[in-house]
This record gives sequence, structure tokens and C-alpha cells, in this order.
Amino acid sequence: MKSKLTALLAMVIVSVFLLGGMIPVYAESNWAKDHPRRTQVNKRLKNQNNRINAKVKNGDMTKAEAKKLHHEDRNIRQEERLMAKQNGGHITKQEQRTLNQQENQVSREIGK
Repeated sequence: MKSKLTALLAMVIVSVFLLGGMIPVYAESNWAKDHPRRTQVNKRLKNQNNRINAKVKNGDMTKAEAKKLHHEDRNIRQEERLMAKQNGGHITKQEQRTLNQQENQVSREIGK
């Protein structure tokens, strides 16, 4: 009887640890991806991506220039995701301003 109780207790403990390990994964997958500040930043990145592609298509930009600008935008997007991860799924107003300043720089490079 004591061994059955010990085995049951062990299964409960293992289950708690397994479920506990899954909670952060679940929480991370449901973070505030549609938070208004994140949405604004990401819409700008999408718009800039479209502008870059249009300039390449029209011959106004080389593929090498486009690759550099796409890389800069990917870095901004990666930074946005990292900021959101650190803030429970959203970005702060200051972080939004910082990301927008970086996007403004890339936008000026696209507009040359």
C-alpha cells in the first residue's frame, strides 16, 4: 500500500513539473501580438517591405540595396519581438518611439 501511494505521489509530482513547464510555452504563444503599439510598428515594417520590393521591381533600387534594407527591417522586427517578450507581450511607449526612430532611418534610405 505504501509503495502504491509513493508511486502515485511521484506521478503527481512529475505531472506538475511537466505541466508547469508547458505554461510558459502556452503563455508565450498567446502574448499580445495584436497590442496597438506592436501593431503600429509591425504595419510600418510591412509597408517598408512593400516599398523596398516596389523600388526593386521598378528598377529604382538594386537587389543588394534591397537586401541591406530588408536586413535592417528584420533587425528592427527582432528587436520588437525581444522587447515584447520582456514586457509580457507588449512594448512600452518609449520602446515604440525607439523602434519608430529606427524605422524612420530605414524609410529615409528607401526614399533616396
